[in-house]
Amino acid sequence: MTVDFAHTYTDPPQRFSAELSGGGAAQDLFQRVGTLLGELPEPGPVRTDTDGEREQLGDTTVVHRFVKAPGDSETVTWHYVEAGDPSAPTVVFLHGVPDSWWQWHYALELLSDRYHCVAVDLKGYGQSDKRTGDYRQRGVAGQLQALLDTIGIAEFALVTHDRGTPPGDHVVAMLGDRVTGYARGQQHLWHLHPSLHPQQQLFTSADAPTLLGDARRFVASAYTWLAARPVAASDLLRTIEEFSHPGIAAAVPRYFHSSSFRQEWIDRRAELIRSWTAPVLILQGAQDPMQPHEFYTDPDVVEMLPTGSDVHLFDTGHFWPFEAPHESVDVIRAFLDSVTR
Repeated sequence: MTVDFAHTYTDPPQRFSAELSGGGAAQDLFQRVGTLLGELPEPGPVRTDTDGEREQLGDTTVVHRFVKAPGDSETVTWHYVEAGDPSAPTVVFLHGVPDSWWQWHYALELLSDRYHCVAVDLKGYGQSDKRTGDYRQRGVAGQLQALLDTIGIAEFALVTHDRGTPPGDHVVAMLGDRVTGYARGQQHLWHLHPSLHPQQQLFTSADAPTLLGDARRFVASAYTWLAARPVAASDLLRTIEEFSHPGIAAAVPRYFHSSSFRQEWIDRRAELIRSWTAPVLILQGAQDPMQPHEFYTDPDVVEMLPTGSDVHLFDTGHFWPFEAPHESVDVIRAFLDSVTR
């Protein structure tokens, strides 16, 4: 096929007009957030882990790791959680906003019987480094490569969600010969429209650190707005706790000041997508109010991806790792089994 690199926006389907126009929908969202906040207990104290500390997830023991790797200010301190036999095939997980490694705890628990699972707190989140520096998606991808090199991960599959996906796109382009498969989750790909990323304005506003600093309300708002199915209160509470670490409210907006949804979109169209060589599994929640499923099931999109690529739609909103945890793990496991060498 001939790929058209003219950067033309795609209009959202008509059903999105109410969601995008605000009005009654915005008032309903405000009321639902208030209801959720009234139902949620107060989160526990912010958990601070140490290198080598163990945590039990059901029958699975995971280990917290802290590693300094080359990057900003000479090094970046990364926090990640691993499970499974290090000699097994490795799968790396990158979370989105407002999440942390905890977004993947079901996968760590259920996939570590066969895979070496590594769930990273992205820079600026959780217990990873939050100092100033390079927060461009390409720059963070380079720092992630330095982390993988430092901890001895050569070949791996990558699983991403939401804002973990833009640096993931660069990682897969940069390290093509080391990536066995890319399960690319819940982020704009080929089609885009400015109305579908209103959070860019929020994260670049002067009020952003204040809004993100109220982790309980911010997490409740994000999940109320974008989830279509119930999420366990225990997952919401741990998400709030992990988003409450000092420095997150100032660090996360740096990603949005360093780039834009448009620039990421242009990078994908002009460079990144055609650089991917491993099979790509597009993972999307069919009911996400900001990401029309038609944008991802477009046959031309699948055709431009590497051989063996596919799309899976969950009957969920944005947060399918928590809205449909067991289906999510089953789909990821089947994909990993198909690409493991």
